[in-house]
Amino acid sequence: MPTSDLLKELRIDRDARPRRSRGRWLAVAAVALLAVGAWLVWARVAPPTVRTVAARAAAPAGGAGSVLDASGYVTARRQATVSAKITGKVTEVLIEEGQRVEEGAVLARLDPTEAKAQLTLARAQLAAARSQEGEIRAQLAQAERDYARQQELYTRQLVAAQALDAALAQRDMLRARLANNVQQVRVAAESVSVAEVQLDNTVIRAPFSGVVTAKSAQPGEMISPISAGGGFTRTGIGTIVDMDSLEIQVDVNESFINRVTAEQPVEATLNAYPDWKIPGSVIAIIPTADRSKATVKVRIAIKSRDTRIVPDMGARVAFLTTQPAGGAVPPPSPAVLVPADAVRGEGADAVVFVIASDRVQRRGVTLGQVVGAEREVVKGLRAGERVVVAPPPALEDGDAVRVTEGAR
Repeated sequence: MPTSDLLKELRIDRDARPRRSRGRWLAVAAVALLAVGAWLVWARVAPPTVRTVAARAAAPAGGAGSVLDASGYVTARRQATVSAKITGKVTEVLIEEGQRVEEGAVLARLDPTEAKAQLTLARAQLAAARSQEGEIRAQLAQAERDYARQQELYTRQLVAAQALDAALAQRDMLRARLANNVQQVRVAAESVSVAEVQLDNTVIRAPFSGVVTAKSAQPGEMISPISAGGGFTRTGIGTIVDMDSLEIQVDVNESFINRVTAEQPVEATLNAYPDWKIPGSVIAIIPTADRSKATVKVRIAIKSRDTRIVPDMGARVAFLTTQPAGGAVPPPSPAVLVPADAVRGEGADAVVFVIASDRVQRRGVTLGQVVGAEREVVKGLRAGERVVVAPPPALEDGDAVRVTEGAR
């Protein structure tokens, strides 16, 4: 065989391999397209999976329902940071956080050294004034006798008028000294009273009964009723709160303040105890609005006293409707509550999707107020009917659906 033919047999056909490779890729693409098409067909045929929830009645049993919800905080109407009336060094602190104290109980003591010295000095000055008073009274008694004697002698013309005048002047001078001394004794007695008050001011007492919520000073620190520059002087021993004066203050949107009235019953729920319903009533509507927040402050009385209620706790208040006069029970309200994301649209376009035999029914509804994370439906839906939560955008009236396990 010629050499050229041998070389042709050894040559690699480069065009044949790409043809086989392209064929394989075309087969893979066809399979993928078929899979995507099958998935799209299944997705269009298979019913969507939805989560449902039962609509619940907006008005609880008993004839009272919530007409408005608002958030606020527990506050104390009677609260005081107790301080001293004078500036001094703290020698003893007798309170701790959480301790209950009665009115007049000793909370702390200041260094009484200077106050005791002032009291001792005032008492000494009073004693000196009183002893001087005794001396003057004795001299005045003698002057009275001398004057009487000189007057008798002058009547008998045994002494000159000059001697009588001298005795009279001596008597009048001692009377004036005695009157001045009486005033000095009174001033000294008042000085003793002031010194006793200053000494009593070194003892700090509770102004009313309550619970200590903060301890601000320690022995050895300086305390003053006024703030001293530099930050080295305390202005209070501690804070006392009268737990019987606790109430709730809430901010109500001014657009809904017409739903609140004085003495209106309410139901409060603390953020810390969401399952505990606390009865209360409206004390007053503060007659001023907050321009920046467009709200009006409302004071709420707490009818249930409990140690779990403490100042500055967050609370949510539901303002309730009142039972009509005469004891008649009002008819149950047709309004129901559903999650806010179960409603599609607003106003006249608002609709919900109601579950009926594994299919959905598109139903127009009339909406009421927003109640937290829920929306009130006043017409078009009954309590107990199940609605779709967050319905898919493609969901239409009459579509079949699958309800997820554990739907509420």
